[in-house]
This record gives sequence, C-alpha cells and structure tokens, in this order.
Amino acid sequence: MSVAKITEISASSSKSFEDAISTGVARASKTLDNVVGAWVNEMKVDVKDGKITDYRVNMKVSFILKD
Repeated sequence: MSVAKITEISASSSKSFEDAISTGVARASKTLDNVVGAWVNEMKVDVKDGKITDYRVNMKVSFILKD
C-alpha cells in the first residue's frame, strides 16, 4: 500500500499557461521524490497596457511517500 501527500505550489511563465504548469512540475520534481500528478486549481494572467505579461497557475502536486 502506498501513501501520497499533496502540496500546493505556484508557478508563472511569460509564454503560456502550459509552460507555467510544466515549469512548476519540473521544479517540484527537483525537491519532491515520486511526483505522480498535478491538479491546476487556479489560472491568472497579469496584464500591462492591455497585453498579457505573465501567466500564473496555482496547483496541487501529489507525490508518493517513501516507506
């Protein structure tokens, strides 16, 4: 039987939401072992002069705890 833990992180990108998600998962994987999934809770953009400057996501990342 395995037990998972869920932690919430935020990530951003100047390119796209997809890039922000990929960046967040890659960074979480550097710190957390056994990352198995992520759920995007919230998506937001920063706007300046009528143009999107940053894409931001809040997501929950799950990882399996070691025995």
